[in-house]
Amino acid sequence: MKLVTIEHKDREQVAFWTNHGVIPMTWLNEQAGTDWNTDLLALLQHNQFTELHKWYNSHGQAYLSRLPYLAASDTTYRALFRRPGKIIGVGLNYREKAIEISGQAAEEEPVIFIKPDSTLIGPGESIQLPSKAGQVTAEAELALVIGQTCKNINEEQAMSVVAGFTTSLDMTAKEIHARNPRFMQRAKSFDTFLSLGSSLSTPDEYSNLDALEIKTMHNGRVAHSNTVSSMIFSPAYLIAFLSEVMTLHAGDVILTGTPGSVTIQAGDKTGCEIAGLMQLNNVVES
Repeated sequence: MKLVTIEHKDREQVAFWTNHGVIPMTWLNEQAGTDWNTDLLALLQHNQFTELHKWYNSHGQAYLSRLPYLAASDTTYRALFRRPGKIIGVGLNYREKAIEISGQAAEEEPVIFIKPDSTLIGPGESIQLPSKAGQVTAEAELALVIGQTCKNINEEQAMSVVAGFTTSLDMTAKEIHARNPRFMQRAKSFDTFLSLGSSLSTPDEYSNLDALEIKTMHNGRVAHSNTVSSMIFSPAYLIAFLSEVMTLHAGDVILTGTPGSVTIQAGDKTGCEIAGLMQLNNVVES
């Protein structure tokens, strides 16, 4: 199942992203007499997402094929949701990137940080470069969206709590972080320093997650790319590890690390490209 958040009739709402077009949840409710939440975060937090997924896999996909739709190319896309419970970042999670940055082998445990929701923007919105922050970088990342509350979950069970995957861009004030590693939280927390994609694909859309490629885009070219198999800590490991530290709730977002960053400046266009998801693009402004 693939969902998107769109702007339709002057409000942001969830829709199905199908092979023939985009179908707002409001249209399904009107046609089928259902009462699904029309906000993705509400779907997750009110325990409707799992039931919706079951409906889709049983007969919903066929039902949707008979409904009217919006042309995908004529639709305005927005961030999946605006106020996640938690946005958890993971640093240095690709072997090549870790060696490039630190000059040494990978850490034995994940490096984690928290992004405030005030950092969050969506597709087409502008990354604002803060004055006096110095050099800023952008990093494409595969993001995990948690679908149900979990605590102390083991690695074998971890993927069962994932609602789906989306694209993301994590920005860092590189010079601030370089002055002192203890400044990382500040370097990550400026407004507009996280872009979240518009589309969510459930795990069953991927037959081989390890082969999934994440690309950091910069001004129309692929600047860096790597696959999930090159992560030091797999998505399942990260969920299990984090759930030992904190309770994970539906709607929490985990950024799994980047294959590589690019330095951005005003006028640039940067993005994240992952198969099965809508490409995420943002422009940079001073």
